[in-house]
Amino acid sequence: MYEIINDFPNEILNVESQGPYISLYQPTHRQSSEIKQDIIRFKNLVKKLEESLKLEYPKREIAAILKPLYVLAEDNEFWLHSYDGIAILMVDEKCVVYKLQRKVEEMALVSDSFYIKPLIRKFQSSDGYQLLGLNRKEFKLFEGNRYTLDEVELPRDIPRTIKDVLGDEYSESYLKAASYGGRDRAMFHGHGSKKDEIQIDIERFFRFVDRIVLDRYSRPSKLPLILVALPEYHTPFKNLSHNPYLMEEGIKVDFDSLSLNELRERAWEQMESVYLTRTKELIDRFENARSQFLGSDDLAQIARAALENRVDTILVEDNRVIPGKINPDTNQIEEGNLEDPIVGDVLDDLAEMVFKSKGEVVVLPKERMPTSTGAAAIYRY
Repeated sequence: MYEIINDFPNEILNVESQGPYISLYQPTHRQSSEIKQDIIRFKNLVKKLEESLKLEYPKREIAAILKPLYVLAEDNEFWLHSYDGIAILMVDEKCVVYKLQRKVEEMALVSDSFYIKPLIRKFQSSDGYQLLGLNRKEFKLFEGNRYTLDEVELPRDIPRTIKDVLGDEYSESYLKAASYGGRDRAMFHGHGSKKDEIQIDIERFFRFVDRIVLDRYSRPSKLPLILVALPEYHTPFKNLSHNPYLMEEGIKVDFDSLSLNELRERAWEQMESVYLTRTKELIDRFENARSQFLGSDDLAQIARAALENRVDTILVEDNRVIPGKINPDTNQIEEGNLEDPIVGDVLDDLAEMVFKSKGEVVVLPKERMPTSTGAAAIYRY
């Protein structure tokens, strides 16, 4: 009926259909005391979708179109495990749901394409990062931004401990260890060969962690990865790592010794300069491109370039909506009302066009934008 996912872009974006394309965004709460109110707000958004659909569809069809949302509204288990927001994309009989780590503006939209700007903001945000907590026995993965940090729920097919990774080949049972200076520091006693076996086990475990994090998380997300581990594990892990997203400077502390909020604060101390540098580089690139007539903040000109697949990078203002649609025949932007199922958000349409043509889309807060029109584009040629 609906699928909870965490991958973006998802195949639903490639569905070619007569529609309707339904996009729903809602802020939610982690506190159980707010769940009832979240469900009420969700049902009100569904009613808003019903009203929009009435302009084009008979009542019987509307009930079938929105059935996944009716089911979701009654799924108490889903609402009990909410984060800070949800995003829902629906077309034909396919419905995907994202649990978001940041608040989103409330919106329920029926259009001829999906509204994806908040999802681009989450998955391609320049303030996002992943954090790898590692010791010689287990690992955990976290994902966050300036405001939030959450542990990533690993699929059941991914082992988390050295025992599960190595199975019967694990050598720890042969070793006597006495801890000094912390529960993860050990001085080894006994035969040297057994100590060597343990070091080999740790290296094999680290290689597994490096590979699984790179293949399953870093490559798809392209987010910076911060290592959080005791000082003695940083150099060995970095020496064997093939992860190009692993940041040079990590956090040298046992990850289990800090709360989530403390981890977030320590991570943002490293990420803030990266975020500000990245943003400045993008703005400088835009200003330089515009001076050479290879960039623009004029929405009509950007639309024309996007239709011709000429946009390399587009900066889009977060939480801003410009109702209208892009006419591909005239290359003009036509104003409209968001209640109309064929009208969407011009900024989101531009972002989606660039995204689908393999361009880079960066969503920035208003105070970071170099222009006041809501968009700034850098052309390929």
